[in-house]
Amino acid sequence: MQNRDLEAYRIFQKMGDLPQFEQDFYQTGYYRDDQGHTVASYDTDDYKNPEYYNTGAQAFVSGALDPHMEQQYTGQFFQPVMLSGTVGSRELGINFDHIWQKTLTVLNPFKPADGNIMNETDLTGPVLFCVALGFTLMMAGKAHFGYVYGISATACTGMYILLSVMSSVAVAYGCVASVLGYCLLPMVALSTFAVFHSLQGVLGSVLALFGICWCSLSASKIFISTLAMEGQQLLVAYPCALLYGLFALVTVF
Repeated sequence: MQNRDLEAYRIFQKMGDLPQFEQDFYQTGYYRDDQGHTVASYDTDDYKNPEYYNTGAQAFVSGALDPHMEQQYTGQFFQPVMLSGTVGSRELGINFDHIWQKTLTVLNPFKPADGNIMNETDLTGPVLFCVALGFTLMMAGKAHFGYVYGISATACTGMYILLSVMSSVAVAYGCVASVLGYCLLPMVALSTFAVFHSLQGVLGSVLALFGICWCSLSASKIFISTLAMEGQQLLVAYPCALLYGLFALVTVF
C-alpha cells in the first residue's frame, strides 16, 4: 500500500512540473534532442519586432538582385512582318487587285476574260457601281434607287436560272450577280453623261444603244469563259441586252 502511494505521489509531482517545462521550452532559444541535432525554435516576440520583417525583406531583395544570378537573354526577339497589301482589305476580304482586273475586263470587251478571277462571288464592285448609278441618276434629277436595286435583284435571279439550264457547269448565284454588276459600268458612264447633257434625242439614243451593246458583250464574254459555254455567246448576250436595255431606259427617260 505504501508503494502505491509513493508511485502516485511521483506521478502527481511529474504532472506538476509539466507547465514549468513548457514555459522553459518557449523561453529558451534552442534545445537538443537525443540524436544531437539542433532545432531552432522561433520566439513569438520576434513577430512583434519590425526589425524582423526589415531584415527578412532586405535578405530577399539582395538575393533577387544578385548580379551573379542574372543571365543575359541570347535568343532572338520576335519582330512581326507586315504582309503585302493593306490590313483593312485583308480583314474585310476585299481584293482590290481583282476588282481592278475585272473592271479592265469590262472596259475592254475584246480582251479575253480570266475565268479564275471572274469565277468569284465578289460583290464589292457591283454594289459600288449600283450606288454610283443611283447617285448619278439623282444628280440628273431622277431618284430611281428603288428601280436600280429592284431590276438588279430580278435580273440576277432570272440570269441565274437561265444559265443553270444552259451550262453544264455548276452556276453560283453570287458569281452571276458579280458579273452583271461589274458589267454595269458603261451604264454608269452613260448616266454620268446625262448629268451634263440630255439624252432625249438622236445622240442620247445612239449612246444608249452603244452602252447596251458594250454591257451585253462584256457580260456574255465573261459568262462563256467562266462557265465553259463556247459557241453560245450570242444566246447569252441576248438576255443580257434586255437587262441593260432596262437600265438604259431608266437613264434616258
